[in-house]
Amino acid sequence: MWRYLVGAAGALVLALAGMFMFRSVAATEAKTAPPPAPAASVVNGAEDPLPAEAPRAADKTREQKRFDRVDKDKNAAITREEYLATRRKAFARLDKDGDGRLSFDEWAVKTTTRFAEADKDRSGSLTRAEFATTAPKRRAAQPRCACPKPTATPAADDENDDISS
Repeated sequence: MWRYLVGAAGALVLALAGMFMFRSVAATEAKTAPPPAPAASVVNGAEDPLPAEAPRAADKTREQKRFDRVDKDKNAAITREEYLATRRKAFARLDKDGDGRLSFDEWAVKTTTRFAEADKDRSGSLTRAEFATTAPKRRAAQPRCACPKPTATPAADDENDDISS
């Protein structure tokens, strides 16, 4: 018999908990935030003109653009010479004496120059402080889009004044 009483009491507790949860959800839905104030340009009547057409992504994919960069004569086919042209240019920049052969010194000129510049005391070896100067310089991350900077609206300035007072 006591099992029936415990089961009934548990059912009542669950029903009351459900009722309180339902009321709390209904109360929070009633307290929604008011809509934001319109922008100053709309309030003053000087609405910014919209572009005639929405911006779209480029029609060509990344691989199509890369293909077009390599295909110099634009005949929709890449020859062996076109494909190797970038490597030939890189090789020519390294081959300082122009003999068509790349010596170790020509190949490692950037590294040997960096070592010579870092070795301030000309000892032929780098100290910890000298070695630290050879660390590659990291480029600052460039933003992916050129979004316009937001402008402060007079209404927003008034709100900030009220908060700080």
